[in-house]
Amino acid sequence: MSNSADTPERPGRTSRWRPVRVLTLAVFALAGLIFVTSFNTAKGTNIRTDASLLRLSDLIEERSHKNAGLDDSTAALRSEVDALAARDDGSTRAEDARLRALEAAAGTTPVSGSGLTVTLNDAPPNAQAAPGYPEPQANDLVIHQQDLQAVVNALWQGGARGIRVMDQRLISTSAVRCVGNTLILQGRVYSPPYKVTAVGDRGKLTKALAESPAIQNYQLYVKAYGLGWKVDEHRAVTLPGYSGTVDLHYAQPVS
Repeated sequence: MSNSADTPERPGRTSRWRPVRVLTLAVFALAGLIFVTSFNTAKGTNIRTDASLLRLSDLIEERSHKNAGLDDSTAALRSEVDALAARDDGSTRAEDARLRALEAAAGTTPVSGSGLTVTLNDAPPNAQAAPGYPEPQANDLVIHQQDLQAVVNALWQGGARGIRVMDQRLISTSAVRCVGNTLILQGRVYSPPYKVTAVGDRGKLTKALAESPAIQNYQLYVKAYGLGWKVDEHRAVTLPGYSGTVDLHYAQPVS
């Protein structure tokens, strides 16, 4: 038996669009639009996979290695320039002393002395809550930006003469930023465990860490869920000078 929608209309009978028929056509039209949009988005690939995220991760890793190479080249060129300038720059001893003081304050020269290293790490994959604590959420088990910032700020507060995060010296324009579970510092990407090394009086540095409210809060998560926290003291440690660009970049209004 044929469907009434397929039956030719009798002569003289006027056709009417029933609400059900209109709704059906609208559903088919919407489905077609979704298929077209999905095809254009996927471009022939499976949009349910993480391929795009993997490509982004690979790109970030590639740029990180490239930036590391550029940092090494910049450091080598800076050493050559400094050596040439030191031959005969026509400056007085007082001016040289002032320049060395400015370089030390800027963090572009090595600094040595006693100090300590703080290591932060994510909780183990199978971490369970300690007795008396609620079951952890995903964010309870990883290092966050504020955790690293708390350590850096406490060490500055404790009189650190220089700080290195991972293998990079911090300067006044350095920004400790985390994206997801990775640290982005001066154009390079790092994964936990994160190491923060400071040169300064070990007693004052340790005291500043213990008195930091943010670190005290972090210690609760160390106790409850097993986040990593370790402090190693050094009788002597040397931090290299910052070797990256010191150019300042800032926003400008569009005229």
